Amino acid sequence: MNKRILLIQALLVSLLLFSCKKPTPKDLAKENLIPQPDSLAATDSSFDWTAKTKIYVQEKQEGSQQVANYLAKLIAPSTGFTPEVKRVTNPADKKGIALILSDDTISGDEAYTLKITEKRVVLEAHQPAGLFRGVQTIRQLLPAKIELDSLQTGPWELASGIIKDSPNYQYRGAMLDVARHFFGVEDVKRFIDLIAAYKMNVLHLHLTDDQGWRIEIKSWPNLTTHGGSTQVGGEKGGFYTQNQYSEIVNYAQERFITVIPEIDMPGHTNAALASYACLNANNKVTELYTGTKVGFSTLDTDKEITYKFIDDVIGELAALTPGEYIHIGGDESNATKKKDYISFVNRVQKIVSRHKKKMIGWADVAAAELEENSLAQFWQTKPDNAIKAVNQNVKIIMSPANRAYLDMQYDSICPLGLHWAGYVDVKKAYGWSIENFAKGISKENIVGIEAPLWGETIETMDDIEYLVFPRLPGYAELGWSKNTNKSWEEYKIRLGKQKERFGYMNINYYQSPLIPWANRGNEKIIQQKEKK
Repeated sequence: MNKRILLIQALLVSLLLFSCKKPTPKDLAKENLIPQPDSLAATDSSFDWTAKTKIYVQEKQEGSQQVANYLAKLIAPSTGFTPEVKRVTNPADKKGIALILSDDTISGDEAYTLKITEKRVVLEAHQPAGLFRGVQTIRQLLPAKIELDSLQTGPWELASGIIKDSPNYQYRGAMLDVARHFFGVEDVKRFIDLIAAYKMNVLHLHLTDDQGWRIEIKSWPNLTTHGGSTQVGGEKGGFYTQNQYSEIVNYAQERFITVIPEIDMPGHTNAALASYACLNANNKVTELYTGTKVGFSTLDTDKEITYKFIDDVIGELAALTPGEYIHIGGDESNATKKKDYISFVNRVQKIVSRHKKKMIGWADVAAAELEENSLAQFWQTKPDNAIKAVNQNVKIIMSPANRAYLDMQYDSICPLGLHWAGYVDVKKAYGWSIENFAKGISKENIVGIEAPLWGETIETMDDIEYLVFPRLPGYAELGWSKNTNKSWEEYKIRLGKQKERFGYMNINYYQSPLIPWANRGNEKIIQQKEKK
């Protein structure tokens, strides 16, 4: 009996000691967040996330429930925790994690406030998108091994303090070219997850080009059965069924990312011209193309069947796309006469509008008469076309090739990518100002930034990651952070400390010699894979 009493006393003492465990002093100001938040105040303590920690949401707030479920699923594999998500009347009063939608205190769809004390973490936003962006901050505040899908030891502590944050630009995106080399649904989902981790909110899918047509159009089935059958180099291509495309769109929506599909025209259309003779001026199909030259193809802009084709394609795609934009391409249409190009863009813009969408085009479309709700994407190294769009009161997406193109090589020995716009190392990718880049294009003319990845040289997910990382976090910060005193010297330190997280996320990143990569001793080392 005495032994039993002693055992109980020992258990009580251990429980008391455990419950009285002092929080670990942690400095929130020294955490290496990317993108950098608006404001941050550290209180030099921490919150310890344990197996008993619950996630609380406000009753009747479905949007917060969705984000809470995402957070619970995110941390489960590495922590072994299965946090209960509970609906309560006053989440902020509970010890644990609280996700709250507020009508009054926070403005902006993606804005959030994160308050971390020793007893609770309170994430508050005006919209579910803001909660989701705040969850990405929580994710970066947790130890990097939170990214692993195998059980790890804790502790799982977050530095205490208050973060108030909101994006500088509403449009922060990346483009993936799946036309030149095709990438399946799971690869696209992986890409979505990678951009979501850095608070990006747009995925631009380049779905058609000379080398392949990648989206099922039921009224024109040969576009995919024939036009989608190959890719650069002549290997087997592929395409997304409409159900698969919807799966991608839904996956992105769950991460508050808008998918913008692109059907490039009137140039970059050989895959369509090889599929249907009626789209050609000579009424003959072309041969499938597996090279990488540009500017040689064009739809016949004089035929009514061309516009019936476009109306069918845009109609089916618009019905599958909840976002407000359809991208019509419009670049490098060298085989189209200028007057024909102008009338074509004017007419296609109206087709997009009839399907209750807004048009985006590469800045070349500024030769036409643009509607003010259209967007023009600045891609060339000179701003002339983008300025023409600005002069029509059209907003600009900033993607200058010599700064923002992810397919530009890092240097002359980079095994992947091109260099027609020059080499874009990590410093050059980060070291520019979106609003001060081109005279005649100011902040009021810009909706945001997009980093395009063209697919001439990429064949695998490893290839994608090698060109995307470590440049992508910098583009994310350029679009998100309001800090006007951005410093490369300061940023490269924060980026270098992402090494451990990159490793745990299994990212095949380029270990740029410009970055002081932090060696923590326990990260998974990723061997760089050279192009075969």
